[in-house]
Parts: sequence; C-alpha cells; structure tokens
Amino acid sequence: QVQLVESGGGLVQPGGSLRLSCAASKSISIYDMGWHRQAPGKQRELVAGITRGGGTNYEDSVKGRFTISRDNAKNTVYLQMINLKPEDTAVYYCNANRRDVMNIRRDYWGQGTQVTVSS
Repeated sequence: QVQLVESGGGLVQPGGSLRLSCAASKSISIYDMGWHRQAPGKQRELVAGITRGGGTNYEDSVKGRFTISRDNAKNTVYLQMINLKPEDTAVYYCNANRRDVMNIRRDYWGQGTQVTVSS
C-alpha cells in the first residue's frame, strides 16, 4: 500500500493560482497518478492524470489552466493551477493506481485538500 498526503489548498481569488502537492509514503514509479475533485453535491471527477510513463490527460474544463507533473525521486505529484475560477472550488484528492498480479485495479487515495475560489 501507499499513503498519500495532499497539501497546498486554500482560498484564492478568481484568476489566481495554486500548486497542490501529493506526497507519497513510498516510491510512486509503479503507479499511475491522478488528481480528482469533488464539489458539494457533485460526484468526484478526474481532473488530471499522469501515467507511469509521463503521459497526461485533462478534463476539458481545465485544459490550458492546470498542469500535472510528477517527481518520482521525491515521490511527489503536483497540480499547478492557474486562472482559477469559482467553479474550480472543490476538495481535491490525490490518487495512485495500478493493476496487481491478478490484473485487479488497486486505488489509493489521500485525505483531500480544500480549494476555494472566491472574491
């Protein structure tokens, strides 16, 4: 198992920036990583993902504004967010996932960090 701890959330004005960090308890090199978010009354959604090989994908509404990256040497994944909008307000969760020897997907989650975009 891997434990994940997010940090970097907070209150920011519209148009502002934040960088979220996700620190893992062990090497993340074997995991695909992702950032998800959940707003009140809504389902959790994938915001950005990065594979073990470094390939990335983004939810349409954040393309061009959010950038996911990983530093395997530091066991850390980042989400750089610019031009934040009120609709980005949510709890942001870090996810690590991989398939085990039985080809069963295993997911690990952090506790979440609150991002609030408001004037």
